[in-house]
Amino acid sequence: MKVAITKLKANPTNPRVLRDEKFIKLKASIEGFPDMLNKRPIVAVTDTDGKLMVLGGNMRLRACMDLKMKEVPVILADEWTEEQRREFIIKDNVGFGEWDWDQLANEWDAGELADWGLDFPGAQDFSDKNKEIDTDGFADEVTITLKYSEVDHAKVREALSKTAATPEQAVWKLLNL
Repeated sequence: MKVAITKLKANPTNPRVLRDEKFIKLKASIEGFPDMLNKRPIVAVTDTDGKLMVLGGNMRLRACMDLKMKEVPVILADEWTEEQRREFIIKDNVGFGEWDWDQLANEWDAGELADWGLDFPGAQDFSDKNKEIDTDGFADEVTITLKYSEVDHAKVREALSKTAATPEQAVWKLLNL
């Protein structure tokens, strides 16, 4: 079914990111071949506010909005359980784009992610989910905040992503630690 783009909202807990260059390519792809959206529609569920929250296709929605499209093809998955919805969010995107690793680490079960085919950086065997991890020997974490323009931010993220899987790993590598 076709739905007015104003009736859709992006998933606020979507753990996917699409960097500038890839987002530009996605927009060009949709602009050059808009009919592909009919074969790969946005998957959504009806939210408590009556809007349709996107489970699959958050970046496509963003691209369609940027392209000033008025409506897009949508498939509803209201019959899915909450567990099925969460599983779909991961499985739908296992091979594409980039992940927000911090959000995944904080809001998702690592064992389920591994079961669904997501290769988590530094992943271990999660077969024993109740296994305790000894953290007594670890130092407290320290956060470093850097401020720069949005344009510079994109350049820094791109450079770091070429160096390692996560920004933190890239900084360690660059510092030769």
